[in-house]
Amino acid sequence: MPEVPADVAAAPADAEKTESGLASKVLQAGTGKTKPTASDTVTVHYSGWTTDGKMFDSSVERGEPTSFPLGQVIAGWTEGLQLMVEGEKRRFWIPEDLAYGPVVPGSGRPGGMLVFDVELIGIKAAPKPPEDTEKTEGGIAYKILKEGEGESPGDKQVVTFHFTGKTMEGQTVQDSRAQGDAPSVPLDKLPPELGGLFKEMKVGEQRKCWLPEPRVPGGFIVADLELISFKDAPPAPPVPEDVAAVPEGAEKTASGLAHKVLSEGKGDEKPKATDTVKVHYSGWTPDGEMFDSSVTRGEPTQFPLNGVIKGWTEGLQLMVVGEKRRFWIPADLAYGENPGGGRPGGMLVFDVELLEIVR
Repeated sequence: MPEVPADVAAAPADAEKTESGLASKVLQAGTGKTKPTASDTVTVHYSGWTTDGKMFDSSVERGEPTSFPLGQVIAGWTEGLQLMVEGEKRRFWIPEDLAYGPVVPGSGRPGGMLVFDVELIGIKAAPKPPEDTEKTEGGIAYKILKEGEGESPGDKQVVTFHFTGKTMEGQTVQDSRAQGDAPSVPLDKLPPELGGLFKEMKVGEQRKCWLPEPRVPGGFIVADLELISFKDAPPAPPVPEDVAAVPEGAEKTASGLAHKVLSEGKGDEKPKATDTVKVHYSGWTPDGEMFDSSVTRGEPTQFPLNGVIKGWTEGLQLMVVGEKRRFWIPADLAYGENPGGGRPGGMLVFDVELLEIVR
């Protein structure tokens, strides 16, 4: 079993420290010259301790080194291993915000600052885009598969497109053709890499692109794009005057969902949770920031009612076709308080118009 480091309780004065707070010290110089990138796969031997000297994991003790994509581990490892060359052994003092977070009793995972001794045994470089690709102004590699015609879209326009994304190994991660209708999105709401590509494309053009993505094997998403059409974006709906809080006149269900009818519908048939519905909608956070809107895309959206957030599943079942209703959806019926992944947290406000019960 590896010995507990004498300096396990805190980083010594001679340790190097990065801007993120990661401290490290070289224990054994390496023989290689190349350092891994976040998209590479590395093979290492390691042992890890909490600051009280308790070992919680060790490939050395198991007698087998381990391999993993460097972009898929804790932030301290992703950053720290990129400082090393093959053959090097280094000790890291990783603060909790770069590891697993604070100590949580009963969680089964180590918390707080962690100390690792890591030996970098090998580097398997991630596949790279072909050398004969062209590059956008933003540096994205691409090949034109089919020429398009006419003008290219501008920043304030809505693009309709098909997107098929695969890993460098050929595994499909997203395919708009398999999902039915081609998506329509305001150009300025797309990730900058995609937006930059579409601004160079013409209608009918097809491109194969290599989008940097260190979290997937190979470090790139290979995207086949087809620009179907584009149009001017409709104006955004005004921010509701009562967006900050539920008004007194709103109805409230037992779950905490608040709502009020903005315009009456027709008929008396309401969708069930198992139905598919077609709607127009806009969503705001309580400070009045719009985070999503089918209205600004100029295209209604369709989905199974039991495949969305709980507030929508419950709320749409109160409506009839043609009705427009405002919902104040508490966090536990939406995405939670701090969902991450670019999704809005806390209470959300939606204006929803039920256009059709598709079934």
